[in-house]
Amino acid sequence: MNTPARSPCDPQQNHLLSALPPAEWARWGPQLERVDLTLGQVLSESGSTPTFVYFPVTAVVSLLYMTREGGSAEIAVIGNDGVVGISIFMGGNATPSRAVVQSAGQAYRLRAAVAMAEVGRGGPVLNVLLRYAQSLIAQVSQTAVCNRYHSIDQQLARRLLLGLDRSSSGELVMTQELAANLLGVRREGITAAAHKLQLAGVIRYRRGHIAVLDRKRLEQRTCECYAGARREYERLLPMQVAA
Repeated sequence: MNTPARSPCDPQQNHLLSALPPAEWARWGPQLERVDLTLGQVLSESGSTPTFVYFPVTAVVSLLYMTREGGSAEIAVIGNDGVVGISIFMGGNATPSRAVVQSAGQAYRLRAAVAMAEVGRGGPVLNVLLRYAQSLIAQVSQTAVCNRYHSIDQQLARRLLLGLDRSSSGELVMTQELAANLLGVRREGITAAAHKLQLAGVIRYRRGHIAVLDRKRLEQRTCECYAGARREYERLLPMQVAA
């Protein structure tokens, strides 16, 4: 049976691309390439120099910090709010984290050399990207604080909200094992936290799919880290999220 082709997404559904002024968009648009990203796909490895930068539209990507022993923990989540490969724009070239697709979907990519040339022009493009870099630093900082001081229940609620903000639906593809790896905690802790949310009618969990049934109550169960990072993004680069 033939699988019907997926209809392409508008690249300006990515908030950074939509923030580009007309003159910059006229240069960027023709050079953007639409790509389908698959679950688990590695976009860049720690210590490597990316060939492309990616602007997710419906896909969601995790930035993971890897230990020498093979452990990992998520330090940031990127969806249609941003770009994967910010080190290219900052002049560092190599990235300190691994970028892995956590929710399959579409994105637009731009060759790193082209991206660097655009940044070299300065002006509005550089301003937008620096503002995004600041918001990403805020997210990484809040994640570090959250992992150190807050309960697994609060951490899971925060991670679900981050994924929901960047998802095109109210359902997330996430197994309990994956959630444990992302948060750097034991699976048993995630199982217990997810069970509490399901019993309370906040989420519905089934076969690796998490449907958020009550976003307001989910926000009430997380810590201040989620709201803090979200406020910083909205201050720098307003992002539309589900009500």
